[in-house]
Amino acid sequence: MPPVVPPFLIGLLTAALVKRLGKPLVRGVVKTSVGLGVEVKRAVHEASEGIQDLAAEATAEMLAAQMSHGTEHHTHAGAPEGDTVSRPGPSIAPAEQTSNAGNKSGGKARGTGPAAAKLN
Repeated sequence: MPPVVPPFLIGLLTAALVKRLGKPLVRGVVKTSVGLGVEVKRAVHEASEGIQDLAAEATAEMLAAQMSHGTEHHTHAGAPEGDTVSRPGPSIAPAEQTSNAGNKSGGKARGTGPAAAKLN
């Protein structure tokens, strides 16, 4: 009859073996995954720089083409002739021209400053 080994003894032996072999194995897995993460981050950063370089080159080429197109016609590519200042955005009417019809202030007139013109 073979000797009977209690399950408790098997558990102690396996725990010691797992601790001895498992700790370096887990440490290696963690080091490898951290290293892989750093390499992926570096590769993404390099790819991002490459895309930014391509975008900058394309923008420079388009600006150069617009500038050369503007000089062929003897005009400035940035603003139409006769236009001294061109600013995009909403136009704000003077305070005298705004109506108080939709005003909830009960017929009270607002001030004539720039903030009042923006509120109307």
